[in-house]
Amino acid sequence: MSHGELIFCGESEEMVTFFSDCGYACPEYSNPFDYYVDLTSVDTRSKERELETYGRIHVLVDAYQNTEIWKNMLDKINEYGTKIPSQATPFRNKDSPATICKLGILLRRTVRNLSRNRIGIIMRLFQNVFFALFMAFFLMRLSNDVLKGAIQDRLGLLFQSIGAPAYLGALNAVALFPALRAVSDQESEDGLYQKWHMMLAYKIHIIPFSTLSMLFFGGFLYWAVGLYPDVLRFLTYFAVLLIFHFIGEYLAVALLGLVRNPNIVNSVAALIIVAGVLLGSGFLRTTEDMPTVFLWLSYLTFQKYGTEILVINEFYGKTFTCGNFNSTTNNPNCAFAQGINFIDKLYPGAPSRFTIDFVVLSVFVPLIVIIGIINFKIRDFIIRR
Repeated sequence: MSHGELIFCGESEEMVTFFSDCGYACPEYSNPFDYYVDLTSVDTRSKERELETYGRIHVLVDAYQNTEIWKNMLDKINEYGTKIPSQATPFRNKDSPATICKLGILLRRTVRNLSRNRIGIIMRLFQNVFFALFMAFFLMRLSNDVLKGAIQDRLGLLFQSIGAPAYLGALNAVALFPALRAVSDQESEDGLYQKWHMMLAYKIHIIPFSTLSMLFFGGFLYWAVGLYPDVLRFLTYFAVLLIFHFIGEYLAVALLGLVRNPNIVNSVAALIIVAGVLLGSGFLRTTEDMPTVFLWLSYLTFQKYGTEILVINEFYGKTFTCGNFNSTTNNPNCAFAQGINFIDKLYPGAPSRFTIDFVVLSVFVPLIVIIGIINFKIRDFIIRR
């Protein structure tokens, strides 16, 4: 069987003879069954290959229906049907399974299939740890002296904390999801489920992987370099990193719903993430110096809200030294000896927006999931047309 068409039904010797007569002799030292199953499978890697395999299938179907093997098979079916009266198959339910049931099956299958790739699991869990190790060895312990880069080093660390999790999440999706998308394309055409069901199952399955990955990354980096030593603030830092990672991976999956080429998706996702960091972080230009158009655009970036949370989380209530304080009171850098002074200068009013920033940042996750569902529905509509 291939794509609902019966290509051959008969004895193994007849199969080899039939395909050989059609011009598809089995190569020497090859398993005929494996060879002919591969020969009659639909290749969906490109439109040209798909049309080519469809054409080959129709030729083989027509050839088979003109053979004595086909006629003998029909005679046996008719003979068998006269001996045993046909009975209706006792279906319990004629309706299609509910969406929750389909998602459960797809989620179980996705987890089972991807869990067989042990190297992929290890890399997914520890790739962020490798990056954290590099950052920790590069920064070592953060200084509390403003004149020794206490503020600059912290801003650099926060900058990497904003960009790296989202982009690494996007890389995971680009590497893993296209194979699942190819399967869902074939199975959705057969009416088993809709394309967005596979997308949602994939997004659910990454939750434990992302949580562990960001826990390893944030847990090691936070305490190794010496950020604000408080458990509640660490949990805040970890929560922001986790949301960033979810957003990056979900964004790439949503883009894969419309764009087939993973390389293009990788480039577009990287561009969106980098542009969001430049617009929303305030590290390149402060909100006071930013042109009005870009200022309004910054409110559409998840980095704006995450940056304010991380800056408040690290600098609020923090006291820095400034070299020999008694002899450097005229040094302008000493104006930031208190963390709140730095916040008021670069992010005025940010402490009052802390809770709102967290809520808005969290809303980006379900919003991108909804956009992904819409994208896959659009792709399904375009394919049907």
